[in-house]
Amino acid sequence: MTLATQDGMAYREAAPGGWDDGSGPVALMVHGYPESSYLWRDVLPAVADVGVRAVAPDLPGFGDSPADPPGTWERHVEALERFRQGLGLERVALVVHDWGGLIGLRWACEHPGAVSALVIASTGFWPDGKWHGLAEIMRTPGKGEEFMENVNRDLMAMALRQSCPSLTDEAIDEYWKVSADEERRRGQLELYRSGDFDKLEPYQGRLAALGVPTLVLWGARDEFAPVAGAHRFGKEIPGSEVVVLEDAGHFLMEDDPGQVSREIASFLRQLV
Repeated sequence: MTLATQDGMAYREAAPGGWDDGSGPVALMVHGYPESSYLWRDVLPAVADVGVRAVAPDLPGFGDSPADPPGTWERHVEALERFRQGLGLERVALVVHDWGGLIGLRWACEHPGAVSALVIASTGFWPDGKWHGLAEIMRTPGKGEEFMENVNRDLMAMALRQSCPSLTDEAIDEYWKVSADEERRRGQLELYRSGDFDKLEPYQGRLAALGVPTLVLWGARDEFAPVAGAHRFGKEIPGSEVVVLEDAGHFLMEDDPGQVSREIASFLRQLV
């Protein structure tokens, strides 16, 4: 696995042995909040092992990518397309988690010719979506600023480990980077405050219209994106495969990295 940058965005990459001209299948993995490409550290090599180049960017303001204000939903969709074009990726299997789903699936609907497959994990894409408690705080003027002023690494660690006790100190350090400075903290508020679910109304039915192989992968214990969402995606995307991991929660790549890696790699093998 290698670390690199493209147009100011850091990314992790794993390529099949003997990779040369870049003409083979590619998986583009998009993390959520407060994560980074570090989330995919186990998935990347597993996907490369089945012959698929795997690329995972740090979205602007996350991980090792500098902020690129404003940190809005729309700005992140634009950044993902710039990243794809900068690397010269023609068609990709899109793999998304959490906010990466809201960003990546919106991108997919706007660039249908660039999508060869979908892996959808622990996210949502519906106009009737509801934000959880912390998100509502961040969306509220005054309350969000107060939260950002008071949050620190230890508080973040405590909150994340309530949902994912297996998180290592290294993972916490990587995910804390999203709050490393004032500009990044402001970007979090801009992201959530731009996250009005009614913006998804024009996209309804367009994931199914892509007509590409789709894997829906979920943790049964997900408290932020309940597992009912997995089955809703399964019903709305004809022919999709739904896999629920009984012992995993929202951060399923951290809870069960081995099984998640096997499921995604096995699904993407069909692209080779």
